Amino acid sequence: MLIGIIADTHDNLPNIDRAVKRLNEEGVEIVLHAGDYVAPFAVQRLKGLKARLIGVFGNNDGDRELLKKRFSENERFDLRGRFAQADLELRIALVHGDEEELLRALMESGAFDVIVHGHTHVAETYRKGRTLIINPGEVCGYLSGKATIAVLDTASMDARIIEI
Repeated sequence: MLIGIIADTHDNLPNIDRAVKRLNEEGVEIVLHAGDYVAPFAVQRLKGLKARLIGVFGNNDGDRELLKKRFSENERFDLRGRFAQADLELRIALVHGDEEELLRALMESGAFDVIVHGHTHVAETYRKGRTLIINPGEVCGYLSGKATIAVLDTASMDARIIEI
């Protein structure tokens, strides 16, 4: 299974469109969004995804009630709150990452095959014990100057960072 991973879209509509296009081209079956959509109108741009979407809130997501409403308008979208556990051939934890103590506890627990987070806007993949940690970087491109996403192949446990 191919899983698309995005975070920190921060209302950058052209880059959200680029991310959606690339994720569709990659043929991902599901997309995990690690938060910081920012405004509810940004969710509308994700409607072009062919895959299901599971998301969590980030620290910059303001109108959470309207974000929930926008997610609920698409039967393939699921906004879980501040944490999501997704059992997708692998046991995956999804958080934004701004709660550093929680993120460290998840990493040290060994309870997950994969932990996905954002917040730092730094694209990276690494292992902590047997757990693969994936930060897809930032779709918005505001801090790093690079707009990135990630794609995880669950069969090979290989995660690629892709500049869009």
